Amino acid sequence: MKLTIREIAKMAGVSPGTVSKVINQTGSISPNTIQKVKKVIEDTGYQPSFSAKALATKKSNMIGLIYAGEVHVEFNHPFFNQVINAFKNTLGQLGYDILIFSNQAFNIGKEDYVARAKHYQLDGCLIIAGEQIEEAIYQLDQSDIPTVAVDLELSGECSSYVMTDNEKISRQVVEYFYLSGIRKLAFIGGQADSIISNVRKDAFIQSMKDFGMDLRDEWIKYGNFFEESGYEKMKEILEQGSIPEAIYAVSDMMALGALKAIKEAGLSVPQNIKVIGCDDIEACRYSDPTLATVKQDQVKIGRLAANILHDLINERKVQKSVYVDPELIIRDSGRI
Repeated sequence: MKLTIREIAKMAGVSPGTVSKVINQTGSISPNTIQKVKKVIEDTGYQPSFSAKALATKKSNMIGLIYAGEVHVEFNHPFFNQVINAFKNTLGQLGYDILIFSNQAFNIGKEDYVARAKHYQLDGCLIIAGEQIEEAIYQLDQSDIPTVAVDLELSGECSSYVMTDNEKISRQVVEYFYLSGIRKLAFIGGQADSIISNVRKDAFIQSMKDFGMDLRDEWIKYGNFFEESGYEKMKEILEQGSIPEAIYAVSDMMALGALKAIKEAGLSVPQNIKVIGCDDIEACRYSDPTLATVKQDQVKIGRLAANILHDLINERKVQKSVYVDPELIIRDSGRI
C-alpha cells in the first residue's frame, strides 16, 4: 500500500510539514530530525507524489511540448525529429521531463495553452511551429509562462525563439551556382502560405536579381515539404519545355522527389540538372546521387532551445532571438 506523507510523519514522530521540508530541502531543521526522517523514508521506500513536490517547490520540472499550427506540415519530418531529440536530451540532463500537448481543444470548442500549462503546473513550454498558427499560441507568448519557439518569432516578456537564418540559406545556394557559372535556376518551395518557405523564396528571388540571373515565374513552384510534392513539381517544370540548369528545393524530401522525376525523364544529375535541397537529413548521404544540401544544425537548434528555456525558467537574461548559421554541403547532385 502506498504510504502518505502523514504516515511517514507519524512514524518519524514529526509533523507532515517537517517531512515536506526534509524532502524539498527547505526551512531550518535540526540535523538529527533530518536524519530521523530520511531513515524512515529509506526504510519504507516512500516516494513523494508528483503533485506534492510541485506544490512544495512551486516547480514541476515538466516542460510542455506544443506542435503549433496546421498539421499538414507534418512533424514526422526528419528535421523536427532531430530538433526535438536534441531538445529532449538536453532537458533531461537539466532535470526536466516533457509533456506533449495534443492540438485538440482542452475545453470543448476552445484551445487554451495558458490554461493547460497552469493546469499541469508546467515550468515552461517549447513551441514547434507549423503553418497557420492558432491565436492561443500568441496568448501563451504574451503570458508569464517561459516559452521558446522553433521557427516562429515571439515577442513576449518571458519568450524567446530559435531558427536558422533562412535568408542566408537561399543566398548561399544562389551564390554557389553563380560562382559555378550556372544562371538558370528553378525553385521548389513549401506551401504558398508557408512563412518559412516564403522567407527562403523571397531571398532566392532577391539573390537571383542581385546576380542578374535568369529568373522565371514558371520555374517557381510550391509543394508541401515532402517527397511526393517535389516529384510532382519537378515533373511540371520539365513538361514546360525549357529545362533549368539547377533546382533548389527548400527541403531535402522535396529534393529527393525532384531527383526521381529527373531520372524518370531520362536526364542525369548532375550532368544535365544539378539539385540542392535543404536540412541535411540522413537520407542525403544514401541517395543516388548523394544529395547536396544546406545543413540546418538541428542539434544546435534543439540544444539552444533547451538551454534558453532553462534560463527563462530561472529568470536569467536571455537573447530574444537566436539565428543559427546554415552550412552549404556540396555532394554529388550539386557538383559542377
